[in-house]
Amino acid sequence: MGFQSGNLEKSVQSELIRKRSKIFRIQDFIFEKFLWLLAVGFILVLASIFIVLYWQSKPVFEEVGILKFIFGTKWNPDEGLYGALPHIYGTLVTTTLAILIATPLGFGIAIFLVELCPPKLRDFIGTLVEMLAAIPSIIYGIWGLYIFAPLMSKYVEPTLHAIFKDVPILNELFNGYMFGTDFFTAGVVLAFMITPFIAAVTRDALNVVPPVLKESAYGLGATKTEVIIKVMFPFAKLAIVGSVILALGRALGETMAVTFVIGNIPNITPHLFDPGTTITSTLANEFMEAAGKLDYAALLGLAFILFVVDFLILWVAKSIFLQKAQRYKL
Repeated sequence: MGFQSGNLEKSVQSELIRKRSKIFRIQDFIFEKFLWLLAVGFILVLASIFIVLYWQSKPVFEEVGILKFIFGTKWNPDEGLYGALPHIYGTLVTTTLAILIATPLGFGIAIFLVELCPPKLRDFIGTLVEMLAAIPSIIYGIWGLYIFAPLMSKYVEPTLHAIFKDVPILNELFNGYMFGTDFFTAGVVLAFMITPFIAAVTRDALNVVPPVLKESAYGLGATKTEVIIKVMFPFAKLAIVGSVILALGRALGETMAVTFVIGNIPNITPHLFDPGTTITSTLANEFMEAAGKLDYAALLGLAFILFVVDFLILWVAKSIFLQKAQRYKL
C-alpha cells in the first residue's frame, strides 16, 4: 500500500513538472517573440523616418541636385540658394568642441565622486550632477545668451586670443569677431549640457569595479592614479565608451541652447570666435517661416542630412572607440 502511494506521489510530481516545463516554454516563446517584435519595430521606425525625410526632401534634391545641396556654401532661400555645407560644418565643429571639453571633465567628476570625494558629500554632489542633465535646453540657452556669452566676449575669448596669437594654427582657431555668440561659446555650452551624462554613467561604471581588483593592485604597490587608469578604467571601458557615445548623440541633436548662442549666420571659417549656424538651429529659426514647397523641402533636406550624419558619426565613433579599447586595454 505504501509502495503504491509513493508511486502515485511520484507520478503526480512528474505531471506537475511537465506542466510547469510546458508553461515555462510557452512563456519563453512569448517573451522571445515579444523582444523580436520590439527590435523589428524599432528598425521599422528608423527606416520610416529615413524614407519620409528623403521623400519630403526630394523636391530640393531634384531642383538643386543632391551633391550641390550638400556641398553648397550659400544659403539664402529668398534667392533660391540652398547650400547645406555651412550648417553641417557648424554642427560638426560645435559637437567636436563639446566632446573635447566634456569628456575629460566628465571623467574627472566621476573619478572624484568614486575615489576622492568625502562620503558625506558624495551623494549630494552626485545628485547635483544628475540634476544638470534634467535642466531643459532652453534654460541653458537663455543662461548662455545673457550670462555666459557676455563673459566670453569680454574676458575669455580676448584672453585666449592673446595667449595663442603667436602659435601657428591655434592663432587661427582662437580668432574672430569675439562677440560671444559664436562656435566656441556654443561648443562650451554644449559641453556643460553633456558633461552630466558622461559623469553619471562613468561614475556608475566605476562603482561596480570589484574591490578585490583594486585591493590587489594596491597590494602590488600601485598608486591611486595607476589603479584608476590601469585597473578601474579597463574594467569599465565598455560603459565609459557608451557614456561618450550617448553624450555625442545628445550634442549632435541639440537645438535650442545652440540657437541662442551660435549667432545663426551660415558661415564656414577656421575662426572659432566667429558666428555660425548648425542644422538644428536653422530648423528652429526657419521652419515656421518656410514660404514655399522648395523652402520646406530644403529644411527637411537638412533634417535628412542630420539624420544620416548622426547615424554615421555614432556608428564610426562606436567602432573606433571599441577597437581602441580592445587594442590598448582602455
